[in-house]
Amino acid sequence: MAGLEDSGSNPDVSLLYEINGLAKDAPTWFDDVMHYVGEYGLMFALVLLGVWTWWKLRARAGSLDEAAQSAAAVIWVPLAAAIAVIVNIPIRGFVERPRPFNDHEGLEVLIEGKTDYSFVSDHSTLAMAMAVGIFIAHRKYGLIAIVMAFFAGVSRIYMGVHYPTDVIGGFALGTAVALLLAPLAAMLLTPLTRAVGRSRHGSWLIAPRSVTDVSRETSGTPGSRSEERDLAA
Repeated sequence: MAGLEDSGSNPDVSLLYEINGLAKDAPTWFDDVMHYVGEYGLMFALVLLGVWTWWKLRARAGSLDEAAQSAAAVIWVPLAAAIAVIVNIPIRGFVERPRPFNDHEGLEVLIEGKTDYSFVSDHSTLAMAMAVGIFIAHRKYGLIAIVMAFFAGVSRIYMGVHYPTDVIGGFALGTAVALLLAPLAAMLLTPLTRAVGRSRHGSWLIAPRSVTDVSRETSGTPGSRSEERDLAA
């Protein structure tokens, strides 16, 4: 794809200059913070939020089946992100849009060494796929994740390494993969998480505390029935 026209008639380029122009006016320390947050910080925060989501869903689950479904939903979060990035590989190769700093002068580029194609933004794709995956598992945490993913995408424009449409395309791709494949993922992953929850060594990872003793009983652990009565007393 040829470079985008550098004129006020192109809203993609105009918005790029407006957002990236903020980096020129900002102090150096703030640009350094944006570099770190946009490149690593928000992605790491999304991973932590995904782990927290798993922990909270496991704690409130009332049965092994409910816990298994929740665990499957959380496992889908990183899988959705990985699949979305894989899907993006042929898209980037087909579109072949250069990075904005290759075609437009005067940009404040905060990240050096970006030599691959610009459309679609991998960071935006990853962030939104994870955010939508978390939203599927837990609405409240998912909304927080979506806000974080939004800022992750905007930071790519701020740093001068992506056009706004690169980011929008990443949001759309991540959302599509996470939503459209979620039913299939649940169908395939839930039996696996249920089996792990019923196993002797894996129940601590899946089964909620309230049904841990039941899980031990189904695996043939001696004394589990009497322990269950003691807990219920």
